[in-house]
Amino acid sequence: MFKRILVPTDGSDITRKAADTAIALAKLHGAQLLTLSVTEPFPYAAVSEIQPVPPQEFIDAQQRIASKRVETITAAAAAQGLACRAHTVEALHPWEAIIDHAKTEGVDLIVMASHGRRGVAALLLGSETQKVLTHTDLPVLVVK
Repeated sequence: MFKRILVPTDGSDITRKAADTAIALAKLHGAQLLTLSVTEPFPYAAVSEIQPVPPQEFIDAQQRIASKRVETITAAAAAQGLACRAHTVEALHPWEAIIDHAKTEGVDLIVMASHGRRGVAALLLGSETQKVLTHTDLPVLVVK
């Protein structure tokens, strides 16, 4: 049924649960598994004469973190005998990057975690999963 499954990762424990679900689904359907981690761009608007971190150092650190996140998913997939294509992208809004990547890669299912925020926290912090659900026409499986 599914041929290409994308599991975005932010490195959290709940995201690992979504990855385990995506891996199981990919094995069940003989689907290709993809993982994505989105890095944030350097906050140039905050640049002043005194910078706590130089831009390139910030960018390199973000890339190392993102690479580690997707490597965790690819290793989990490999342990289950499944190949996983890993990508990292820089974007101001992770939900947009996830949707764009899914479309570019021809994904037919996105598997995401829900952090379970409720009430005011959900209202103020928002949810990348909720934004993906709201803005995509692709199927999204939400893992809690």
